[in-house]
Amino acid sequence: MAGEALGKDLGKGLGKPGQLDFPRPLTTVDVAIFTIRDDRLQVLLVRRPAGEGEPFPESLALPGGFVDVAKDRDLAACAARKLKEKTGVTSPYLEQLGSWGSATRDPRGWSATHAYFALIPEEAGELSADARWFPLSGGRLKEKLAFDHGEILSTAIQRLRNKVEYTSLPAYLMPAEFTLPDLQRVYEIVLDRPLEKSAFRTRILSADMIEPVARMRRGPNRPAQLYRLTKGREPVYFVRTFNPPE
Repeated sequence: MAGEALGKDLGKGLGKPGQLDFPRPLTTVDVAIFTIRDDRLQVLLVRRPAGEGEPFPESLALPGGFVDVAKDRDLAACAARKLKEKTGVTSPYLEQLGSWGSATRDPRGWSATHAYFALIPEEAGELSADARWFPLSGGRLKEKLAFDHGEILSTAIQRLRNKVEYTSLPAYLMPAEFTLPDLQRVYEIVLDRPLEKSAFRTRILSADMIEPVARMRRGPNRPAQLYRLTKGREPVYFVRTFNPPE
């Protein structure tokens, strides 16, 4: 009897074999894309279209869009496609952030979005016409965003800052070649506080996450060794967080 009842319940959502006879929510993917520009953490935003029936016309929003069942094998593939369309690059780091859904977040109907965050170096590809970078101040964005994208962005910023405390994620924000002071500065920008130079250098070099290249950066001071991210290296997790200097 229990099995028969379960079968009846499962059949309620089916019409003809292989067809669904109940409404499905709008399904989208949105991506909080971060980089370091002008010595600041910045996020990529797009200007929404102003066409008739468009929700939040001309408002700023995170890049994203509807899942394309013909192109996207899964949610991560959709996020990577949207990232490529908006920045012209494939991110060295893309992580699922969470899901947001309700009957009220989109005036067009019940919708669910699956959010990701991505890290890309400043030397990214050419941006799409409707996209540009916006600086964050104190871990916040002053501009108001469409839908619930302000909440999604705040969650992404907090996730990034929390993970930077004990991982090598800032390395994915670096150009192809960089110095140790360059890398330390990126950590400090994301964490919004200074780090002790000697302790930072010891931790990074002992983690085997970067490797020297056969070049030095020359400038007004003594030459500095250049490094690159170790090829194919997954994020490094440190046993301790970065402590602020005494």
